[in-house]
Amino acid sequence: MKPFLEVEGLETSYGRSQVLFGIDLAVGVGEVLGVMGRNGMGKTTTVRSIMGLTRPQRGTVRVAGVEVQHLPAFRIARAGLAIVPEGRQVFRQLTVLEHLQMARSPRATQGDTWTVDKVYALFPRLAERQRHYGTQLSGGEQQMLAIGRALMTNPRLVLFDEATEGLAPLVRHEIWSAIASLKARGCAIVIVDKNLRDVARLAERMIVLEKGRVAWSGPSSTLCGDAELQRRHLGV
Repeated sequence: MKPFLEVEGLETSYGRSQVLFGIDLAVGVGEVLGVMGRNGMGKTTTVRSIMGLTRPQRGTVRVAGVEVQHLPAFRIARAGLAIVPEGRQVFRQLTVLEHLQMARSPRATQGDTWTVDKVYALFPRLAERQRHYGTQLSGGEQQMLAIGRALMTNPRLVLFDEATEGLAPLVRHEIWSAIASLKARGCAIVIVDKNLRDVARLAERMIVLEKGRVAWSGPSSTLCGDAELQRRHLGV
């Protein structure tokens, strides 16, 4: 079976500064892939390039076998991808409910369509604050809203970029539990995060980026079980 998401030879620059140098990765239907690496190694640029938010100069991105790297981000979203961006990026002028209604897509995912009520069931705190504006929410609530907004597009694959960064332990646990429930529903997932053990609980495979290249790829259990490998690629 062909992967749902295929990335080959992805190269991206900001002006004259090249950041990605030929990234390759693939994610199967319902699979979870972890993307690790030190700060500044190209993780966020990789997910932004896949999603069309930063235009790659070279390479191919295929979603369900169709090339999408030349398409605008909204067309890539319609193909079945969604992103939970670093920094949450909620809108000041919209309430929680308006965020979710704005993102709503009629496209069904394996016969199970996300609705506002289902997002509230996943994150009850959003139901309690549905009339609050984005800037009236705590950091954890904003992260829940960013996830709920992504799910309302009914994606087949979600890209999580540092979804637990800067959050309190209890809120991080709630976010990881929500991601685990998405996996159980059969949603494919790409997770960019610094917490190796947490990512490894969900991701079957991982890749490690160094200076815009894939420095290592393999089973999560291999990376978790090899302290020297971690020191070499993830140590500060």
